[in-house]
Amino acid sequence: MQLSSLLGHTQELFGLIRSSRKPADSVIDSYFRIRRYLGSHDRRFIAETTYGTLRHLRSCETRVDQILRGFDGAEADDRSLLAVTAYLFHHEHRTDLTAEVVAAKIRSAAVKSGLPEILLRLSGSTIPDAQEQGPLAVRYSFPDWMMERFLAQFGLNETRKLCESLNQSAPLTLRVNTLKTTVEECQGRLRTEGIETTQTSLSPAGLTVPKRVNIFALQSFRDGWFEVQDEGSQLLPLLIDPKPTWKVLDACAGAGGKSLALAALMKNRGEVFATDVQAFRLEELRKRARRAGASNVRVSLVEDFASKHPWTQGYFDSVFVDAPCSGVGTIRRNPGLKWVVEEKVVDELREKQLRILSSNTKFVKPAGSLMYATCSLFREENEDVVERFLGAHSDFSMEDIGPRAEKAGIGDAVDGSFVKLLPHRHGTDGFFCATLVKRDQ
Repeated sequence: MQLSSLLGHTQELFGLIRSSRKPADSVIDSYFRIRRYLGSHDRRFIAETTYGTLRHLRSCETRVDQILRGFDGAEADDRSLLAVTAYLFHHEHRTDLTAEVVAAKIRSAAVKSGLPEILLRLSGSTIPDAQEQGPLAVRYSFPDWMMERFLAQFGLNETRKLCESLNQSAPLTLRVNTLKTTVEECQGRLRTEGIETTQTSLSPAGLTVPKRVNIFALQSFRDGWFEVQDEGSQLLPLLIDPKPTWKVLDACAGAGGKSLALAALMKNRGEVFATDVQAFRLEELRKRARRAGASNVRVSLVEDFASKHPWTQGYFDSVFVDAPCSGVGTIRRNPGLKWVVEEKVVDELREKQLRILSSNTKFVKPAGSLMYATCSLFREENEDVVERFLGAHSDFSMEDIGPRAEKAGIGDAVDGSFVKLLPHRHGTDGFFCATLVKRDQ
């Protein structure tokens, strides 16, 4: 497909994502399902350029705004196309974006007539480096309020490293299903399917796939030999450290990636109850559990769980609350989150997280553990929630998470009483984790 057509598709997809509240990957999947005429190389260009523009959107739009001063009547679609072009100039170092290529998709007459000058200036434009939070937010393409929180929590130097890391594409990471195979066996089978992998540095069951491939089309995936799961997400069940005889509640299970990891750690013994508020996610979990051969996983809607299983109060050795959150720790794989999450939502989520955590205390048996986790980087959703919870629940106390982290091989992720996995330090998505213990009555 010609470059001008690829730019047009990218502009169209970019606009759909910006006007939707859905995650970018969901919009992209829908876009390509409808347009099956696009070949694999075309899809790769469109998807990667769209993701890249989302990652660097603010700096790209700033460049465009600087260049378009004096050009009246530039339409929103023109600005979007030029933002995509700015990304390709400055981050992909493309030199084939001529006026003839770009002009085919420009609507404004003034912009089209001045396109040679606009592109020349756009290709050479710069964003001034600065220490202040506003310009820093522009340079790294984050909202001002988000950058302000990063600076307050991490300081300038570490914020720079964090933002650089969040602006990188996340690796494709697999969790080998040890109910069916070993890491070495899975790695060998993937090699026979043409997929080279390397073992992850932190997760003992993880493999990284260096090249982007359709991993879901492989027979080894259909046979349940692995799941796609970020390495940080793989580490959280290790912190729970469940024994094979335990009863574990995954209270915000979603589609069940961590539930399945728990089932594997428990060697299909004991019980893993997985609950969620969304029925379609639990249906996906049922399918995944069947494929994985995880026979110790039981699934229930949150609203039905207590009434259908009244005997579960005080029943579980460990209750895991991977709470709904802003998700900013996952921006590497969902860069559109930068422009969807609003500051007020963080405060709203904090109240919701505290309610969910409190509502699950009744399921923890005496001397059992209640683990709280998020994929947020904000203190308001992490330490603040734990501190408020402990202030309201005198029957729980903070556990020293250090021994659990050392056993899981991530002792360097311990920060006081918490585990904090950070993209720029650990190469994972950002995660927060705390363990609370119920008083032995």
